[in-house]
Amino acid sequence: MDHPDPPPAGTWQLTPAHVLFEDHHLLVVNKPAPLLTQAPVGVPSLEAAAKAYLKAKYAKPAGVYLGIPHRLDRPVSGVVCFARNTKAAQRVHAQFADHRVRKVYWALVEGEMSPEAGVWEDWVRKLQEESRVERAKEGEPGAKLAMLEYRVLRRVAGGTLVELAPLTGRMHQLRVQAAWRGHPVFGDAAYGGTRAFGPPADQPRDRVIGLHARSLTLTHPFTKQELTFVAPVPDYWGDLTDV
Repeated sequence: MDHPDPPPAGTWQLTPAHVLFEDHHLLVVNKPAPLLTQAPVGVPSLEAAAKAYLKAKYAKPAGVYLGIPHRLDRPVSGVVCFARNTKAAQRVHAQFADHRVRKVYWALVEGEMSPEAGVWEDWVRKLQEESRVERAKEGEPGAKLAMLEYRVLRRVAGGTLVELAPLTGRMHQLRVQAAWRGHPVFGDAAYGGTRAFGPPADQPRDRVIGLHARSLTLTHPFTKQELTFVAPVPDYWGDLTDV
């Protein structure tokens, strides 16, 4: 069963239906969009909901520790891994920093993508004041290389369902690399998307896009076992992901 979506505003609660994996060291959940991964106190976020979930489940009288080794953009859904103690946080963070974690995304993009598989390489630069990235040239100030592998999963009406595996971790990387090739993500007006997607939203911050963190593979910080977590897509994707 797909996970329920959060309301566009107000307090959102994490339930067992959102939990993909849980032990004494890790809590892995399926983040709904448009929920923030992390936010200031008083603003609904996945971090706050996860802490409330653990505090209630284990009747913790004090605060709950959660390490956050990675994040997802607000309009993106999918796998997020939290660490439940400092040692686990250090070890998982090191895996992300050393690019030893495999992340796989599903994206619904406009147009018919071809060829069927390949590698994209671009130089990007973050625009600090706008929380956006722009195309850059190698050697320019702030320019960083963005790389990903992709493969087409199926054709859909007006677009393509594609699997994206980032080899680097740049801001908005998947979104801009697809858009720059004429295939913006469904609903991603910030990078040229023209197709409406997801539930109606009055505020831009409450809109979602057709990008989902489908799976995450890492090594358990203590057992050393390789683990892969897979997140179901939201209901509003409909039958577009029948592959």
